[in-house]
Amino acid sequence: MYLIAAFIGALIGARTARKRKGSVMDVAFYAAGYSIAFALVSLVITLIIHRNFL
Repeated sequence: MYLIAAFIGALIGARTARKRKGSVMDVAFYAAGYSIAFALVSLVITLIIHRNFL
């Protein structure tokens, strides 16, 4: 689940950087940043669900 969220975040980050006419390094940084953020949010949501509902 974390990897799926990270992959989706990387796609969104890369698309955002391309829309803003960023260089290749900008696209890489945006993809990395978004993928880390999405993975962390996914981790927190998974922990909340696991602790409260399972």
